[in-house]
Amino acid sequence: MNNMARLIQSFLEAQAAELDAATNTQLAYARDLNDFSDWLVRKLLKFESCTRGDIENYLIFCDAQGLAASTRARRLSAIKQLFRFCFEEGIRSDNPAIQIKGPGRDKRLPKILDQDEVSRLLQAAGEMGRDADENLRNTCLMELLYATGMRVTELVGLPDSAARGDPRMLLIKGKGGKERMVPLSPPAREALKDWLVARDLIEEKARIKGKPASKFLFPSRGKLGHLTRHWFYGLIKDMSVAANVRPDKVTPHTLRHAFATHLLANGADLRTIQTLLGHADISSTEIYTHVLDERLRELVLTHHPLARDG
Repeated sequence: MNNMARLIQSFLEAQAAELDAATNTQLAYARDLNDFSDWLVRKLLKFESCTRGDIENYLIFCDAQGLAASTRARRLSAIKQLFRFCFEEGIRSDNPAIQIKGPGRDKRLPKILDQDEVSRLLQAAGEMGRDADENLRNTCLMELLYATGMRVTELVGLPDSAARGDPRMLLIKGKGGKERMVPLSPPAREALKDWLVARDLIEEKARIKGKPASKFLFPSRGKLGHLTRHWFYGLIKDMSVAANVRPDKVTPHTLRHAFATHLLANGADLRTIQTLLGHADISSTEIYTHVLDERLRELVLTHHPLARDG
């Protein structure tokens, strides 16, 4: 392992220990920093002596590759955090990345699912399993996702204990170990109750066969012990076909966006949506203001005393 690789490993270990950084976050940091490291090697540069100009040249290289602004912003964020870590640990006496401005994140909203499309997806969820138990599980997954706006990793990793007692609220552990409470809609609570009955029977049969009990709401016999986000991604693509919704519009994240967009369109405020989504910064939630702008425009056109038909 070369020196740069050791530095990256030390940085990731510190992130995990001090900030309880999520596994997916650490993997993203590792990919971005390894790309930067490879670029330094190709340019015959050393991390210990590279300058602000070198880092900016790397960002120009990323731009020339056609990488999205959001990807370039994420890579710069990882690089800045690595240099800050090395400065604080005394590995470097300076921080050449501290004043570099990034491209900013793309604030365009991804493809939006309307309420009718979501309804068709929810219906498809209960019809495409291999048996009745899978139909109940798939329905529960989709109802919880749409009712709460959870990230898919938060959904598939839900502990069984979070769902007991017919809860009105779910406790979700999000990015960086931060916890938040989200309310459950009546359809989500009903789907959860039905799935728990089926799940407990499945677990009891497994126990009789000598298999250990699962601590997850959506157990799997795979390495993680629960369903994976990759599995779920494939599931909702199949659902989109069954529901006659364009597959390119349907991802776990577009369901999260649908949750926020439909709430805002029906009167919720941004601060509430920020809390429910688990956004650390309100700026992350502001991409939904286009819905608010449209609602206000409609309000003026329909209720202003000088408004004219047509």
